[in-house]
Amino acid sequence: MTAPTMEVHLTDADLTSALRADAERGLTADPKSLPPKWFYDARGSELFEQITALPEYYPTRTERALLQRVVGEIARLAQAEVLVELGAGSAAKTRLLLSALTAQGPLHTYVPQDVSSAALRAAVAEVAAEFPALAVHGVVSDFTDTLQTLPRGGRRMIAFLGGTIGNLVPEERRNFLTGIHDVLEPGERLLLGAGLVIDPAVLVPAYDDAQGVTAAFNRNVLHVLNHRLRADFAPEKFEHVAVWDADNEWIEMRLAATEDMTVTVADLDLTVDFARGEQMRTEISAKFRIDGLGTELAESGFTVEQVWTDPDDRFALVLATRQ
Repeated sequence: MTAPTMEVHLTDADLTSALRADAERGLTADPKSLPPKWFYDARGSELFEQITALPEYYPTRTERALLQRVVGEIARLAQAEVLVELGAGSAAKTRLLLSALTAQGPLHTYVPQDVSSAALRAAVAEVAAEFPALAVHGVVSDFTDTLQTLPRGGRRMIAFLGGTIGNLVPEERRNFLTGIHDVLEPGERLLLGAGLVIDPAVLVPAYDDAQGVTAAFNRNVLHVLNHRLRADFAPEKFEHVAVWDADNEWIEMRLAATEDMTVTVADLDLTVDFARGEQMRTEISAKFRIDGLGTELAESGFTVEQVWTDPDDRFALVLATRQ
């Protein structure tokens, strides 16, 4: 068994600096907004794991079932020597890929990337124990701006699963996909998981569950600001809102102030006023059409090799090759 390794390109101080910049920019904007990555402290990650098991939240189980069905075909086509996973988290679904890629191909290295050092360290140890023949090399970084830190060498496939691509607005997606293109060599591959446009009657409850877990997850960003930037938000005074934007074809999660209030963010020396009913966007989750996704990939320098969807056409896995 090869001892797993870790490299860190993102420290806690870096995270705090990024949070300060995002909070100052978002809280002084009109309308106000915060990036969804700040949901995920330890409590936020725990809440999201609960969300993935909710009856309304179909994306995780749909993607997993689809991956189980087609993973052998993915492995046969990709013949990857190195699997790089962006936003690996606990690497739960990745075990399906690792099993198939080691059984049907020349895979010798797994490179999980995540913003959370603690989550990544645990995942690295678990995968290394389960797949002792693999070299496991964790990378702590922010995938939105540190793609260049990913290891090179070997025939690589980058996996970006979970529909996380939908959290990026179109310009961010272009920059992100172009960035992946630039770090890959011609012929290397991207495996992308993306949610598809479906009936809003099914889609909206996935982001507004009856038990209120998603509401707690949404409000958690305020707890993060309170803890990390010494803000004095009263999270219970913000209502969770989830709406389908038909023009942009994305779900928006927002927090709506239930009364007029003034919030202080001590570490930014910032005072922020909220009017009753004012909404602050905390996440988008764009859904895609197959043709549109293919166009975005082509514009970023990829050729779509294969697309798989579940029987209800709720989710897609796309294997694309870097031109």
